[in-house]
Amino acid sequence: MRLTHRTIDVDRILSLIRETDAIIFDESSVSDVHEKGAADFVTRVDVGVQQFLREKLTGLYPAIGFISEEQERFLTDPKGSYWILDPIDGTTNLIHHYGMSAVSLGLYEAGEVTFGTVYNPFLGDWFTAVKGQGAWLNGKQIRVSGTGKLDHALVSYGSRPYEKAQAHGLFALYEKIFLRCADFRRCGSAALDLCYVACGRQDAYLEQDLKPWDYAAGALVLQEAGGNVADWSGRGLPWLENSDVLADNGKVGAELREIVCGADV
Repeated sequence: MRLTHRTIDVDRILSLIRETDAIIFDESSVSDVHEKGAADFVTRVDVGVQQFLREKLTGLYPAIGFISEEQERFLTDPKGSYWILDPIDGTTNLIHHYGMSAVSLGLYEAGEVTFGTVYNPFLGDWFTAVKGQGAWLNGKQIRVSGTGKLDHALVSYGSRPYEKAQAHGLFALYEKIFLRCADFRRCGSAALDLCYVACGRQDAYLEQDLKPWDYAAGALVLQEAGGNVADWSGRGLPWLENSDVLADNGKVGAELREIVCGADV
């Protein structure tokens, strides 16, 4: 695999992300947990990975701005360039040693995401994409599945754990989908869910109210692998704003969106 990009040195960026292993596997940092809100946690790992990558990326590319989960506020210009980082996507998984957490980094440039990488150090899975150059997992090019019908599809979902007041309507919708698909999965990391659709481990994924750092990198990986990703009504993702996300292999999305659009959620 040799990915190139007009703005950044892809190999250098991946090398920096690899260096975060020392932070991620520091058990004392994993155990240092603070609660930001209901069921919403941050660890010293999240903060440490963010600080490390922000310092390194800003040093290498000072003209590129920075958007990340663990910063208090950010202002964006749609015509600008920004790193979009989730230092640990799947913090609750990390706290529970569940092995399904990832560093997710995307590069937004003037209206589109042009680079994305999602790295799960616990499983050794590394998804990477550059716009127009395909999607890759551990150096091998990946494509979405060929599943053509929803009743044969494995569908993953997000449960909005921070807004449990929405559970009744949301799970009523999920019951309708569950009755139509082959089975459900719940990963706990939006970035990994998107990449799992990209490599064919899952056929579709949906979740509400994702942040840009949740979906930016994984969405590009999926698109470059031949899949579709949009909001629940079928519009393109806004990239710099929160969005509902429905992703699929390009074959089961229409049937899935029909169920979604007919629900009161």
